[in-house]
Amino acid sequence: MDYSKSGGAKTGKGTPRHKEHNARGTEKNPFGEHETKAELLARMKAAAEAKKTG
Repeated sequence: MDYSKSGGAKTGKGTPRHKEHNARGTEKNPFGEHETKAELLARMKAAAEAKKTG
């Protein structure tokens, strides 16, 4: 008997086990939409201010 042919298919190495909630190409993170540096800095400053005020 050829045991190498029995059993289920092996999954590819390095593939994720599940889909991320913010994966590329989803509604939250669509393809082709990039944030400008100014928008990124504004978002980071707002997050730092919100963290500071608690």
